[in-house]
Amino acid sequence: MKASFVFDVVSPYAYLAFKRLSQFPVTTNVVYVPVLFAGLLNHFGQLGPAEIAPKRRFTYRFVLWRARQLGIPMRWPGAHPFNPLMAQRLIVAAGSHRQSVETVFDAIFKQGGDIRDPRVIEELACSLGIADASGAVNDPAIKQRLRDNTDWAITRGVFGVPTLVIGDESFWGLDGMDMALDYLRHPDLFNDSEMRRLDHMPVGARRPTKI
Repeated sequence: MKASFVFDVVSPYAYLAFKRLSQFPVTTNVVYVPVLFAGLLNHFGQLGPAEIAPKRRFTYRFVLWRARQLGIPMRWPGAHPFNPLMAQRLIVAAGSHRQSVETVFDAIFKQGGDIRDPRVIEELACSLGIADASGAVNDPAIKQRLRDNTDWAITRGVFGVPTLVIGDESFWGLDGMDMALDYLRHPDLFNDSEMRRLDHMPVGARRPTKI
């Protein structure tokens, strides 16, 4: 079974979800799809968690608490959110394989590295076997591939990161990892009448623009 792991390294939830992929059956073919989270937010008209001040503080504390619960080493970088564009392009340039994804995620959320620093980008490029960091992140083909990944995710209805796309189903967020595992083991769980009814649940009311 093929599972596309759609992610942006700006997301601490994606870091934790990535670490949980080791729990998936060995028969699962995981494909790593770096995208721009900002592109998803813009397309669907959303705000990111860090753009809402009270939610920002809770999110950071919750993620650290959850990492400790899961036994995943975590150290927040010096500033968040940050611009992940160069890091995402590096991953694409390195082939978007597991090792390159893990190298960048660990640099940010395990070691607390600041990818706003060009020296950190250069060090990451070197560890990924990329001799010319500037050339890689400014390569038009690499830029286009990242845009294409983001456009593909949008066409699949991916609105946030991390998301696992498995067949016609999508599983969003860290909590969605358990649902995805269940789906891989028992796909018929998602075919009963009540679950299918949710595909076409009518909208009962819409949020007013003014209160």
